[in-house]
Amino acid sequence: MADTRPARLNPLPALIFSSRWLQLPLYLGLIVAQCVYVFLFLKELVHLVSDAAGMTEQMIMLLVLGLIDVVMISNLLVMVIVGGYETFVSRLGLQGHPDQPEWLSHVNASVLKVKLAMAIIGISSIHLLKTFIEAGSMGSDLPLCGTVEAAVAAREAAALGVGAVKLCVTTTETGVIWQTIIHGAFILSAIGIAWTDKLMAHAGKAKAVAATP
Repeated sequence: MADTRPARLNPLPALIFSSRWLQLPLYLGLIVAQCVYVFLFLKELVHLVSDAAGMTEQMIMLLVLGLIDVVMISNLLVMVIVGGYETFVSRLGLQGHPDQPEWLSHVNASVLKVKLAMAIIGISSIHLLKTFIEAGSMGSDLPLCGTVEAAVAAREAAALGVGAVKLCVTTTETGVIWQTIIHGAFILSAIGIAWTDKLMAHAGKAKAVAATP
């Protein structure tokens, strides 16, 4: 009967190979970050429900987009934690598990890289949509958030007992242009990553066919 036990590594290769476990605290740290995002989601959800009566439709839409943004970032964290650990540290042994993610069965470094690029594009799209929604207030006389004028307006509103009213803007024309350019750069980068991965896969198949007798 053949011995199926893995070959014993020499001390130096064993040390180098075992160094992959140094990434374990990084993935555990990302799990903690995931918990923080859950807390942030619940906090924003409570804010949305409790103040919905005094909000405009635009303010509610921005808060909902913020919740979607948190969810998408959380999905990105899950892909990095699960896919990264499975690819670079150790097998999770989820074969046959009813809750095994569909994408995990064929994940590797290249697939994970493309999926992360697509997730980043999705997050950037949410931020860009929020910017476009807020762009309607750029022509108003509201001050830019974070400035002295915005702080004065907030104090005056608090003194008058004004509720959920937009007191400042967070978007400028230059900011909208640069955010659009950056989003386009993310898309081009994802296309480049996917195209490179396709070329490498095609070259690997061609090499395998050439090596076949």
